[in-house]
Amino acid sequence: MDADGDMQLGGPSWDVKVGRRDSTTASFRGANNNIPPPTSGLANLTSLFAAQGLSQKDMVALSGAHTIGQARCTNFRAHVYNDTNIDGTFARSRQSGCPRTSGSGDNNLAPLDLQTPTVFENNYYKNLVCKEGLLHSDQELFNGGATDAQVQSYISSQSTFFSDFVTGMIKMGDITPLTGSNGQIRKNCRRIN
Repeated sequence: MDADGDMQLGGPSWDVKVGRRDSTTASFRGANNNIPPPTSGLANLTSLFAAQGLSQKDMVALSGAHTIGQARCTNFRAHVYNDTNIDGTFARSRQSGCPRTSGSGDNNLAPLDLQTPTVFENNYYKNLVCKEGLLHSDQELFNGGATDAQVQSYISSQSTFFSDFVTGMIKMGDITPLTGSNGQIRKNCRRIN
């Protein structure tokens, strides 16, 4: 089976293993404990990915998924109002749709990649170098730290980004698979059988 959602938006494709068992329930607590919050620094991001068996390289590549999609104001408010590692013009443009006061405009959305929010490519990394990462956790990938060179490499070579992204996705798909009678092989991946 091919993973073609990214490909339809201009991104890479890869073979997805068939027969994987999915959980029949969702875990809010599990998601909150395993998915890095948008306020994460580089050390926390690296640690949370490492806890899942993913390297820092995998983390930077997989973060490139933020080249598509949107974020709620509550997830980027502190970054656009309080952080200094953000372009001032970019911050002001995001502030216009995200009032400073909590509770006001919390659900307002902004694209994670302002230039091409519906195309899967390497503009996400170009934004980071310009200090235009929407989330604090995004900008941490290019902030004078250990991952700056990898971000630069993805700007220089979109094919390297795509290759590393596919590697990361395959590794992520292999994290603690359900076996035996646990979970189910779904007939429709959008809902339990």
